[in-house]
Amino acid sequence: MARTQTTGSRIRAICTCVPSERFDNLKDAKEFTQDEIRKVTAMAGIAARRVADDFTTSGDLCEYAANRVMEMTGWERESIDALIMVTQSPDYFTPSTACVLQKRLNLSELCAAFDVGLGCSGYPYGLWLASMMLQNNGLKRVLLLHGETPARFAGKGDRSVSLLFGDAGSATALEVSDPSEGNNSTFVLYTDGGGYKDLIIEGGGFRDRFPEDPRKYYVTMNGANVFNFTIKRVPELVHEALSFAKIAADEIDYFIFHQSNQFIIKHLMKKIGIPDQKAPLILKEYGNAGGVSVPLTITLGGLERPSDKTLRLLLLGYGTGLSWASALVDLGPDVQLDHIERKSQGGEPNASQSVG
Repeated sequence: MARTQTTGSRIRAICTCVPSERFDNLKDAKEFTQDEIRKVTAMAGIAARRVADDFTTSGDLCEYAANRVMEMTGWERESIDALIMVTQSPDYFTPSTACVLQKRLNLSELCAAFDVGLGCSGYPYGLWLASMMLQNNGLKRVLLLHGETPARFAGKGDRSVSLLFGDAGSATALEVSDPSEGNNSTFVLYTDGGGYKDLIIEGGGFRDRFPEDPRKYYVTMNGANVFNFTIKRVPELVHEALSFAKIAADEIDYFIFHQSNQFIIKHLMKKIGIPDQKAPLILKEYGNAGGVSVPLTITLGGLERPSDKTLRLLLLGYGTGLSWASALVDLGPDVQLDHIERKSQGGEPNASQSVG
């Protein structure tokens, strides 16, 4: 198993970004009866979602968040040593979205830039990669982007997924810190490719480039298998992460779950023994934004942050792959958090507005 601890790096700032268009499941969904919609939304806990228009990509949302993060930190663009883009909804098959954003963000040609094709577990994996790069490779600053537009994966007539997904992007600034300051992070990472068909888009890739069935261009989910996987694997993951870090559950200030489904998260909290105040939920207004829901919950989850206290967070990502991972990280009182919205103007560059 992949378990590791890193030292000498810290999170400096996190900014998340969503489209300004709010889709109300009860008012705007036309494909199902009101009774059907109420049943799905009550179980999932999703009343509304933010949905990108046809001109907005995960790269656009991450670009907005990245520009804001650089304003927040005061980082010079040429000082960024690496750009990691975690996404399963890239702007193009090729080139990588990270390469496109390196240019759009005016970063140095000396900046390493690459994509990571992970979904629901992507944020802990991305933090692990960034932390390892800062610890071992002599880099000073890494910009971790994680963006998804899963609402565009969902077939409008598929009740199992069409009312669940929202779109979002994020940018996390990480930098080298003095090892004597602590800032240790621990990571536990798992994969079970045997369940790859449980959450899949079968068409459009090179296994089935142009399928005759248009439904293959949209995501299909085996809900029973995903549920069983989650309730089996996530409690084990939490216990292993705590054991590996040699800390008790009550030493965690917040458990930040991937915002998959309210019913599932509540079930996990009960099974693990997590009180409601330690596991913020943002599903009601933002839906399931894939792995980006983890940083989105950090910025929008109402975390209480005393000015003199460092928060200890256990971040939990799990889903498509099948893949699941945890990241135990510290959020110092000087870490800046923000959330912005991107207004659509037909795909043309436009100003973002801060709402946090």
